[in-house]
Amino acid sequence: MAESKKALISVTDKSGIVELARELVSLGFEILSTGGTAKAIQGAGLPVTEVSAYTGFPEIMDGRVKTLQPKIHGGLLGRRDNPGDQEQMRSLGIEPIDLLIVNLYAFEKTVAKPGCTLEEAIENIDIGGPAMLRAAAKNYQDVTVLVDPADYPRVLGELKAQGKTTLATRFYLAKKVYALTHQYDGAITRYLADISLP
Repeated sequence: MAESKKALISVTDKSGIVELARELVSLGFEILSTGGTAKAIQGAGLPVTEVSAYTGFPEIMDGRVKTLQPKIHGGLLGRRDNPGDQEQMRSLGIEPIDLLIVNLYAFEKTVAKPGCTLEEAIENIDIGGPAMLRAAAKNYQDVTVLVDPADYPRVLGELKAQGKTTLATRFYLAKKVYALTHQYDGAITRYLADISLP
């Protein structure tokens, strides 16, 4: 029997996410998720596997480390047409992740709040999110990556019509990822540029 398709969902902006998860489950996707996103999906009565249960490794350091894990990054970066990648994935028990839906910690909103401390700002620098996004976008040949709820209907439409997204859509979405991570790193850079330590 073929492995089920996997979607990993970890979002700060949860608008439309339960509806999207419901559609994905109906299309045969297994949903992997983290923290509050998993709770929202579970709360809607949908099946979801916590990333820590999937990887066999708990979230650590107050959530600083949860998705930085070979089962996640191998699942996103493994090339489906590369026999060496496929053999390594099989031998290490790494399953492909077909769809990634991530948006990042709201760094700019955090630092815009009056009285935001450097410590608060630092804790709102997303590490796992950009790493997963960049991995999925790098492997756009095989992985669909969503950062913008406005793109949910396009992806669902293609999945319903043909069981997968088109290469053109995956490339378009990958470009959106790099635009987002560029903007995100720019915001962090601009914020830190104005700060000096004693």
